[in-house]
Amino acid sequence: MSQDNLITLYCKETGEHITTRKNRKKLANAPKLKLMKFSKKLRKMAEFVETKKIFKKK
Repeated sequence: MSQDNLITLYCKETGEHITTRKNRKKLANAPKLKLMKFSKKLRKMAEFVETKKIFKKK
């Protein structure tokens, strides 16, 4: 996976971070991604928003 395509998604409810890929060529001028993803802490679907910072797993 190329580092250029990596983005971090953040959930405000739980503080979780998920790292995923984004096609920068197609979505170059798109606003921040907002996806409904499964939250392991809440054990239900939650909204994750794109952030600039890439967080390292501990």
